[in-house]
Amino acid sequence: MNLDFISQPTISTSRLDLCHIRADHLINLFDTRSDTSALLNEKFTNPYRVLIDFQGPLAWRDPQVIADHNVNKWFVRWVVHRQTQEIIGSASFHGAPDQNGMIEIGLGIEPQFQNQGFGKETLRGLWRWAATFEEVTTFRYTVDPQNLASIALVRSCGFSYMGQQIDETDGPEDVYEMSKIEFLANENG
Repeated sequence: MNLDFISQPTISTSRLDLCHIRADHLINLFDTRSDTSALLNEKFTNPYRVLIDFQGPLAWRDPQVIADHNVNKWFVRWVVHRQTQEIIGSASFHGAPDQNGMIEIGLGIEPQFQNQGFGKETLRGLWRWAATFEEVTTFRYTVDPQNLASIALVRSCGFSYMGQQIDETDGPEDVYEMSKIEFLANENG
């Protein structure tokens, strides 16, 4: 299997570095539940075992990367707290933009770092990066209707409620969207 061993550039926000996980490291992380190879030449550490104890998005991204390693550029990034050089979460788009230019995102921030603005900072950093791609036209965020913190987060970013869908795994999800044009206007306004 010939994998793309190139990582995407790190996305930096005011307090965070969003560090891309190479395709080969993503597959190894999923298969072995060890971050040793992924962190080998990195300056940051993973004391909270992000993506090891709970692999979250890796279960869905791993088969996608194996099928087409080119989609990995949209996938998993460590959320690294720049001051401590510790991984405090992860974020990933669910795939490449679809035929209509829609791209969906998910994230997880370790509990002790929640309610400090790291989730919003992560989302905005990834959306700013994705907005540089011509094929992206719409950002989507889906959330369990009972997850009031995530709903407040996405609403604080200016997203509009579009309705509800049923996910095969997660059940009912509220769907929020914003056009890239509106996002950029909010960022620059």
